[in-house]
Amino acid sequence: MPVSVLLVDDEPLVRAGLRAVLEAQPDIKVVGEAGDGAAVIPLVRQLRPDVVAMDVRMPLMDGIEATRVVLRTVPEPPKILVVTTFENDEYVYEALRAGADGFLLKRARPAEIVHAVRLVAEGESLLFPAAVRQLAAEYGTNKAREALKRAALTEREATVLRLMARGLTNAEIADKLVVGVETVKTHVSAVLAKLGARDRTQAVIAAYESGFVAPA
Repeated sequence: MPVSVLLVDDEPLVRAGLRAVLEAQPDIKVVGEAGDGAAVIPLVRQLRPDVVAMDVRMPLMDGIEATRVVLRTVPEPPKILVVTTFENDEYVYEALRAGADGFLLKRARPAEIVHAVRLVAEGESLLFPAAVRQLAAEYGTNKAREALKRAALTEREATVLRLMARGLTNAEIADKLVVGVETVKTHVSAVLAKLGARDRTQAVIAAYESGFVAPA
């Protein structure tokens, strides 16, 4: 089945551009559009998209609040890909903290947009740009540091978390560590469980906020 995508942006031209790029792919299908975050919930419930490409700044309900509401109220919620103009936007970071699964700039090349949708649909988050990693480090708290300490990650789990924070996929981590992909998936699951993280994105945020991983 193709990856189904819901486009959410208050600019019709942006939605049209994303639709044209994505629908040129045989394995991706745009199933709907919305011009504001307030319209997301009924469309998600009706269309059941795999991925929501969500603008951050919108007039009635921004992408941060829309992300929170989707994850809080929709059973088996879709993956959420934050789409924005500015990479150092604090709104982007807040959306990731709220539970968004990845990040994409509107000026990204078509191949990057397609790759982002596929990667998020598979459950492997995108590499945060340097500006967002720096924001995560600046948000660091003693609470985050204590939480990571309590997690008591094994040496291998700690290595996997560092590689996740660098944006490597499971397959890339497996190649790096010379182990099987299923072994990496087991380590990733253990990291998420110990950190109490919903997904890879939340685990990586915890890594930066705790100082466990420093922004490059």
